[in-house]
Amino acid sequence: MRQEFSKALAQIDGIVLGKPRQTRLALTCLLAGGHLLIEDLPGVGKTTLAHALAQTLGLEFKRIQFTSDLLPADVLGYSVFDRNSGVFTFHAGPVFSQVVLADEINRATPKSQSALLEAMEENQVTLEGVTRALPQPFFVIATQNPFTQTGVYPLPESQLDRFLMRLTLGYPDSSAERALLSGSAQPARTCTAQVSPEILLAAQKAINLVKLAEPLLDYLQALAEFTRTSGHYVHGLSPRAILSLARAARAWAWLDGRDFVTPDDVQAVFPATAGHRLLDLEGAPQDDRSAERVLRSVAIP
Repeated sequence: MRQEFSKALAQIDGIVLGKPRQTRLALTCLLAGGHLLIEDLPGVGKTTLAHALAQTLGLEFKRIQFTSDLLPADVLGYSVFDRNSGVFTFHAGPVFSQVVLADEINRATPKSQSALLEAMEENQVTLEGVTRALPQPFFVIATQNPFTQTGVYPLPESQLDRFLMRLTLGYPDSSAERALLSGSAQPARTCTAQVSPEILLAAQKAINLVKLAEPLLDYLQALAEFTRTSGHYVHGLSPRAILSLARAARAWAWLDGRDFVTPDDVQAVFPATAGHRLLDLEGAPQDDRSAERVLRSVAIP
């Protein structure tokens, strides 16, 4: 199975140039069964990365363009009365897909953003008293613009916590930008499926078998305890955040061909997993550098 995921990474790296770490983190997130938030300036490749991931995984894909007038029904679906049969017929929204791209999610109002909360946490949607299961696997890949941009609404903490990872791409280096200018990058539409749904589900089960030794469990708890007691943050990492960190570390180790987690695996995924869940004392979300400060402050077992 790892061979298929190696091919998937190589294909994505040929489209999103100069960002091998970010593309591996993104694949790790989806392999761990989590949802992915990509935050950065417009035009640096957020949507391109999301498209490349969805097509490389070979899953059913739908896109939702979030705007200020988007309604929850536009995401979840709605019922229409059929006069011939005398009953209401449910028309499923785009959320009923294996991969959902929530493009520019923070341009929609909080009411529309919250339409994804139940879907992302419980893989189901409850409408008009009826609970409907979502396809499996189910991933949300969301992009958002920085809060300094006009026309955006901040994501509430409950929404941010549904994302296993948050990534930022940043500007490309000079060689990657030159390759873009010369047309060397492959367009996202040329992606072919490198992983089947069956392989993906089997890989997710295999990740659960990756071992976390007792010293690693101590390390995870020590990281959480530091964020809760250091006085640098409004609140520390929740139990769900630590479980997300453990799953991500297992997936990172599995991609390296190991059946056990090392401290390096935890450190590799910690900034992307913890940064968006930590707020400084002024309520501002933290970046990777702040998360790396936590790593420097906690002794490695």
